[in-house]
Amino acid sequence: MLWASSDHEVKEASKKELIQIFKVLEGELGDKPYYGGDTFGFVDVALIPYYAFFHTFEMLGNFSFEAEFPKLVSWAKRCIQKTSVSKSLCDQHKVYEVVLELKKKLGVE
Repeated sequence: MLWASSDHEVKEASKKELIQIFKVLEGELGDKPYYGGDTFGFVDVALIPYYAFFHTFEMLGNFSFEAEFPKLVSWAKRCIQKTSVSKSLCDQHKVYEVVLELKKKLGVE
C-alpha cells in the first residue's frame, strides 16, 4: 500500500498499480462528462469519494493527478459542483493529515 510501507520497492509497485487503475477509470470515462454519459449517475456516486484521496495519492506517490489524469480531474470538478457531492466529501487536505497520522501510529515514515 502506498502509505503503509517504508520500503521503496513496495511503494513504487503500489504507485504503478494505482496509476494503472486510474488509467482504466479515465479510459472508461473517455470524453463523456459523467460515466453514464450526460447525466450524473450511480457509477459517479460510487467513484467520487476517491476524489478526497487524490491529494494524498499525489503527495505520497510524488505524481500529479492533473498531469496524469486530466479527464478524471475535470470529471471530479464537475461532480463537486453538485451540492450533494460537495457537502458529502471530506476535504482532501484533512484526509492527507489523517493518513500522515496513521503512518506515524504505524511507525511508517
